[in-house]
Amino acid sequence: MSAQIEVLDAAGTRSRLGYRAAVDALEAALLAGFDPATDVPRTAAPLGSAEALLMPSAVGDAVGVKVLTVAPGNPARGLPRIQGLHLVFDADTMAPVLILEGSVLTGIRTPAVSMVGVRRAMAARVAARRAADGSIDTRPLDVVVFGTGPQAIAHVEALREVCPELPIGRVTHVARRAPRDPAELNGGEFVAAGDATSVAEVIGSAGLVVCATTAREPLFDSAPLRDDVVVVAVGSHEPEARELDSALMARAEVVVEDVVTALREAGDVVLAVHDGALAPAALVPLADVVTGRWIAAHSDAVRPLVVKTTCMSWEDAVVGRTALVH
Repeated sequence: MSAQIEVLDAAGTRSRLGYRAAVDALEAALLAGFDPATDVPRTAAPLGSAEALLMPSAVGDAVGVKVLTVAPGNPARGLPRIQGLHLVFDADTMAPVLILEGSVLTGIRTPAVSMVGVRRAMAARVAARRAADGSIDTRPLDVVVFGTGPQAIAHVEALREVCPELPIGRVTHVARRAPRDPAELNGGEFVAAGDATSVAEVIGSAGLVVCATTAREPLFDSAPLRDDVVVVAVGSHEPEARELDSALMARAEVVVEDVVTALREAGDVVLAVHDGALAPAALVPLADVVTGRWIAAHSDAVRPLVVKTTCMSWEDAVVGRTALVH
């Protein structure tokens, strides 16, 4: 008789997952030598007016398959556009042992991957400034988030949980429309995307900018950004969609989960390369940040840092396994 499979709903899945545990697990996989270039690419199949995504992966003892559907017409019905489940398997027997609610896993995994790139890079920049002039930067970190949806909110939550040593200052959300309930922003301020003057002002003072939207064109003119800003872009995973302009990609260090995947799926990267603003050879794999290879050789406090993710199957497998209770 097969072992009983544990099934968790959204609340149960949320109770088992956390940003810090997810970040630690992702970093441990990379430090143990996992190469994201060996991951199984996700596949997509049309289902009438919808689409199905399949994301299988095995990383050490973390084995999982995420199955999603994308239904563009659902928001008009008051239903989620993306829905799905993640199956966790026993690494020895390949028997299914746990089923997680897919959107909750995505909500934890995506900002966790961002934080893997952000926390070490930001710490390295503080250390570089300290080594250069002996100063300790105590300025509060002003954060600008493009978007007011679940991923926009989750990135701020993850930042506070994973990087408690960072003094967070002003948090500003930029979107076309303010949320119906201001409490959804957890104390953050709101600026309308159409107010170009105010947008330029807030991004010009920000130390961290997060882009978590469904935009297909650049969200802002990057010229006002500080030279030491860190920019996270998670909204697009199609080669023709982007949130960042080529001018930023030309002046920034660009970190990606995997170079080949980014050149296939990350529109921010693909279009910047097409524009002649970014050389593929200049892309920095996330593993190089985690292991310190990039930080030791190229950490630079006077160039913007872009962390561009599309999210990969191995990340779901690794984070999903943290939900197992031993």
